[in-house]
Amino acid sequence: MITRVRLENFTAFSSLDWQPGPGVNILIGANGTGKTHLLKVMYAACDITRTRARFDEKLVRTFLPHKKVLGRLVRRRRGHERCFIEIQRTTASARVSLRATFSTKARKARIEGEDSWYAARVEAVYIPVKEMLSNAPGFRSLYAQREIHFSEVYADILDRAYLPLLRGNPEKPRKKLLEKIRRIIQGRVVIEDEEFFLKDEGKKLEFSLLAEGMRKLGLLWLLIQNGTLLEGSI
Repeated sequence: MITRVRLENFTAFSSLDWQPGPGVNILIGANGTGKTHLLKVMYAACDITRTRARFDEKLVRTFLPHKKVLGRLVRRRRGHERCFIEIQRTTASARVSLRATFSTKARKARIEGEDSWYAARVEAVYIPVKEMLSNAPGFRSLYAQREIHFSEVYADILDRAYLPLLRGNPEKPRKKLLEKIRRIIQGRVVIEDEEFFLKDEGKKLEFSLLAEGMRKLGLLWLLIQNGTLLEGSI
């Protein structure tokens, strides 16, 4: 669980010290106040426990600053500024912190706490505003082989959506959630040749023909079904 986020001179934030509560946290604010950026910086920190990538490199692939210059994520002010990021979380045995510091022209950050941060994997998901399942065929191979201007969150969400079914029978809370969503979307999500379909009683409808809200619910159904979203996931 993430227990604290500290940001100094990072994108929209001059200073932030936030301690999430247990369970579901909801961020509310006007446009441009940094809600999405807060979610993305937490996601980047969590995802590197899976890939063991450098934190600064994941930030660049997530936020896509111009010419991949990390320093462009420093809050814009006149003169030379420095940015500080700290994410804290609890593991089964300890509280660990990941810290990064960089200046306006930097391409790399000074990172502290990586070894202890990598020690315990966190399962995290960032669901982007742009729905990707209807655009999925061919995207992952294109992203892997070409320099295209897409945030890595789009490739990440497809990697998770394509995961096969988790072994064993789903526990009761997960089974109950899956059934609720199945009733709402009136079917189950299936994958054929990298394409996503909603299937029920022999009928198949491609995701590109579904309403936007139904696609998002279908994605949630997939992530719960394949074990990406379980109790304790972020």
